[in-house]
Amino acid sequence: MHREDFLLLKQNIVYLDNGATTLKPKIISETVSDYYNNYSANAHRGDYDLSLKVDFKYEDTRVLVKYFINAKKTKEIIFTSGATDSLNKIIFGFFKYYLKEDDEVLLTKSEHASNVLPWFELADELKLKVNYIPLDNLEVTLDNVINSITDKTKVISIAHVTNVIGDIRPIKEIIDYAHRKGILVIVDGAQSVAHMKVDVQDLDIDFLVFSAHKMLGPTGVGVLYGKEALLNNMHPIIFGGGMNSNFQFDGTRVYNDLPTVFEAGTPNIAGVIGLGEAIKYLNNIGMDKIKEYELNLKKYALVELKKVKDIIIYNENSQSGIITFNIKDVFAQDLAIYLNKYNICIRAGNHCAKILKDEIGIKNTCRISLYFYNTKEEIDYLVKVLSNPNLKEEII
Repeated sequence: MHREDFLLLKQNIVYLDNGATTLKPKIISETVSDYYNNYSANAHRGDYDLSLKVDFKYEDTRVLVKYFINAKKTKEIIFTSGATDSLNKIIFGFFKYYLKEDDEVLLTKSEHASNVLPWFELADELKLKVNYIPLDNLEVTLDNVINSITDKTKVISIAHVTNVIGDIRPIKEIIDYAHRKGILVIVDGAQSVAHMKVDVQDLDIDFLVFSAHKMLGPTGVGVLYGKEALLNNMHPIIFGGGMNSNFQFDGTRVYNDLPTVFEAGTPNIAGVIGLGEAIKYLNNIGMDKIKEYELNLKKYALVELKKVKDIIIYNENSQSGIITFNIKDVFAQDLAIYLNKYNICIRAGNHCAKILKDEIGIKNTCRISLYFYNTKEEIDYLVKVLSNPNLKEEII
């Protein structure tokens, strides 16, 4: 779908690494260039027409995000540099003051580094316990969540869709049970928000994070969503211009209200405006249509990939557009380099989920991650290249 909008696809490549970042339709670069060329003023700092136009465009994106994830209020939408930045702001700005010694944080071993390392740091500082929800066939079940919770559990921090296995967690059921136990839930939406409808009110999410570059938008922009009551108890961890209303030589200072208290400094204005354009683009296609297309393409890909000799597929039953695999006796990175010779782009390695090896039994894998502009013809070409009877000899 809409392949004509993506100039990079005219370079005769097969791009199957959308979990790392998506391609950008030409309207995004045009939108970003329009800002830099025609109204490149700062945001929230000027009283002249150019600056007021920037304010309007910047805040319009906040409104677009609000409706895109169905938040209650625009003040619950905070712009960051990405999902990683958002998680760090939540963990060190809220949970550093919410948790105490011996409290428990529940994760899974399939989480991205950005949802693990900050917790390790905070656990060392506050003497917290970090424990893991066991996986069934590499996936999270509500029963395992329930069985993992103790009277010390105060927060569950998990991906909606994982970036290696691609399993869609039962977020609504997990949150419902967690809230009945007084437990807060952070949802990493980096791999879900671009691929399916995410309704924060329906799911009752406490905190949600995601990145613009994984949903057609520019790099260096992310979103932190939080319920207003929780954000009102979150502390800023970056201080400077734009987040304060007053300060004096004696240390007296007054910080702004939501959301700008968490947006110190000059933001990535062009990136935020570009995110707004990406949301419009996705809305025009329809998130349900995108999800259905991806799943149908994945089903086709699984059927065809199984025809490849010695292929090992690790996540056949996951319901996202991610397929993780290896070729027997071929190192993952070597296979990725081999595919690159044929202009096929995939991801290989541990995918920033370094402790997943404890569950999957192998450190490095190859990953195909699909999006709406991928096609069956691209899958056929991939399978043809992987089916080369001399593949292993050529790699060696």
